[in-house]
Parts: sequence; structure tokens; C-alpha cells
Amino acid sequence: MTARILLLNGPNLNLLGTREPEVYGSESLADVEALVARAAGEFGLDVRAVQSNHEGALIDAIQEAREDCSGIILNPGAFTHTSIALRDALASVPIPAIEVHISNVHAREEFRHHSYISAVAAGLIVGCGVQGYELAVRRLAQLLAG
Repeated sequence: MTARILLLNGPNLNLLGTREPEVYGSESLADVEALVARAAGEFGLDVRAVQSNHEGALIDAIQEAREDCSGIILNPGAFTHTSIALRDALASVPIPAIEVHISNVHAREEFRHHSYISAVAAGLIVGCGVQGYELAVRRLAQLLAG
């Protein structure tokens, strides 16, 4: 059975490629999903991709990952800075999660400097553009290999 990772993208990430390209780049969400699938394939991993603008749908996806995923790559978008519920959902599943942000959130507005997610994530990648997702796959593969 092939190990699967959940690629979870939060609010407004469906607009990648058109939303503030000077901050988030010109790659689309489909480009990100293809990049992750390619990188995961190198390690024999399958990917289930979910994007939602709704906090509850993201929580549901995290809880469902308990059943069929070995790890999570998560860009929670703005929920990073506001959602204790997402943090608690991640803490409730016994699989590693890597938090990813396309932009360097620490070089942006002060409210973006705090993450509720980081404390329960196995790793954090910021400011590497969409390449951060590929780095997250590689790190998650290392964690899963033990």
C-alpha cells in the first residue's frame, strides 16, 4: 500500500497565480499540486490535495487524514494567525505536519508573525515561494522513513 500525504491549502490559495503575484508568484494552485505530486512520486508517496476557504472543511480534512494519510503539508493561509481550532485538529492526529508559507510572513505585517500552527507542526517553511512545498515533501518523506 502506498503511503499518502494530505496537501491542505487554506483560504484564498485557490487564487494563486492571480492574487498579488508580487507576493505569491505566478504559479497557480494546480501548478503547486502538480509540483507536490511530482516530488511525492520520487519517494513513492501518493497525494490527496484539498483546498478550502472554510475553516470547518480544513478541520474535516485533517481529521479524515487520520484514516488514510501518513503526513500533512499545510498552508493554512490567514487561518495561521487566527485558528486555534485548526491547531487543535492538527494536535489531535498522530501524523506529522509541515507548515508552509509562500511568502516570508516574518517580513510582512506584524499580525502575520504569530502562528497558532507552528507549535504543533513537525516543521515550518516560509519565504521559499512554491518551492517551499517541494521542500516540505522532502522533509516529510525523511520523517516518514524514520
